Amino acid sequence: MTWEYTLIGLVVGIIMSTIVMRFRYRKLRHQHVLQRDLDNKKTELGKYHKELLDHFAYSVEFLDSIAQDYRKLYQHMEKRSNGWPIDFPNQKHSSCYQLRETESDKNKLSVEIPRDYSEGSSDLLYGKKIT
Repeated sequence: MTWEYTLIGLVVGIIMSTIVMRFRYRKLRHQHVLQRDLDNKKTELGKYHKELLDHFAYSVEFLDSIAQDYRKLYQHMEKRSNGWPIDFPNQKHSSCYQLRETESDKNKLSVEIPRDYSEGSSDLLYGKKIT
């Protein structure tokens, strides 16, 4: 009879361990799937971070290039303008400026401010009429 109890205990143990392992394996498999997804997301985030850093590095280089070009242009204009005569023949700078100023005045549009035709102003918030 002891061997019968042993055999029954062995069969029940195998069935119980199979059930426990099946549930545990599902949780373990789900954990592996989540870990793989997390690793993929970390990789994507690393790539995005690298692309972002590359973008900003390129932008800084580009802006530096623009600043250098602007400095070169400014130095060129400054260098060339120092050699020019101050007064043009038969003209003065002030009269040219005044002529340009009067031409621009002619091109200005006249703007009329609308009038307030109400008899008295009203206080919209409190409903009181102010005279």
